[in-house]
Amino acid sequence: MDFFPEIAVSALQAEALARGLYAVALVDGVHERELSLIGELYQAAAVDGTPAVLASLERAGPLQPGDVAQLLIGPGHRELFIKAAYLLAWADGQVTAAERSKIADFSAALAVGAETQARLEAEVKDFLLRPLAGLANVDAVTAVARKLEM
Repeated sequence: MDFFPEIAVSALQAEALARGLYAVALVDGVHERELSLIGELYQAAAVDGTPAVLASLERAGPLQPGDVAQLLIGPGHRELFIKAAYLLAWADGQVTAAERSKIADFSAALAVGAETQARLEAEVKDFLLRPLAGLANVDAVTAVARKLEM
């Protein structure tokens, strides 16, 4: 299973994804890792080789959940957004209550149920732990897993 399956995204949808994620990042102050992740996702979705410029997103500002929902109409796009939002929230090592609340707002607007949200967050945690699976230091791996609330 691909962590981020290939899905066709228009330029407008790519911008909506990035600006929605920017709204999640703003909740507890934007961290460099969060901006990097948003930039990578935005660039990966660049249409026709047109470079996606993160600075343009900062100028345009964040999108609210209802605005993102109008542009991400398919379940694949909506789940992609929520999965990316959880990955973004975990980028600084923890998900705050405010970040969870903002992701819940987006999930409600995107009609992504609680069961699906839990599955998507579990996939993110699994993705983050996968590189540690082969390590011999079981105690350290266990500590990281506990930090991810596994």
